Amino acid sequence: MSSRFSRMIYVGNLPLDIKEWEVEDLFYKYGRILDIELKIPHRPPCYCFVEFANARDAEDAIRGRDGYNFDGCRLRVELAHGSRGQSSSGDGRGSYGGGGRGRGGGGRFGISQRSEYRVIVRGLPSSASWQDLKDHMRKAGDVCFAEVSRDSKGTFGLVDYTNYDDMKYAIRKLDDTEFRNPWTRTYIEVREYDRSPRSRSWSRSRSRRY
Repeated sequence: MSSRFSRMIYVGNLPLDIKEWEVEDLFYKYGRILDIELKIPHRPPCYCFVEFANARDAEDAIRGRDGYNFDGCRLRVELAHGSRGQSSSGDGRGSYGGGGRGRGGGGRFGISQRSEYRVIVRGLPSSASWQDLKDHMRKAGDVCFAEVSRDSKGTFGLVDYTNYDDMKYAIRKLDDTEFRNPWTRTYIEVREYDRSPRSRSWSRSRSRRY
């Protein structure tokens, strides 16, 4: 079994009102968590230590969450002894992080490049990751950005394509298709993203997963 140092990550710059279950929500997709040690000082920011069952999961969590914006706080995630995990190759890193084994990529729950050719995907299962979403949506074209989030309506995704034609084809081809990952299957709804101010109420929720 890998050493504890290689399996434990440090998570810094957490909000002062952070709860342990919220930390779990941030990291459960990367692998089995053995322990969470939350540190709440008198003054912000808070920090914590998260121990995974194996070192690979810890590395994935670092790639996925270092730089992630949680409730307005840009997280700092690294190995607990101070050595950062290797940055992802391939898709590049942005202001947020994705995760997952063997898929590479960083950026806001995914790859970092944004575009104006965006769709919103509804009906995703709570276990969906940005990698799962990217893999499904790239069937329609060249995906340059993907993220998964939650709001009052449930889990949803935002996907950016590099061009208008791919975006339109994704709406035609992938709307009402079966989305699957290792845990579940569901049918999704794909629509062009409405950029009007009212539509932006989808902002990230901190409610616990279910």
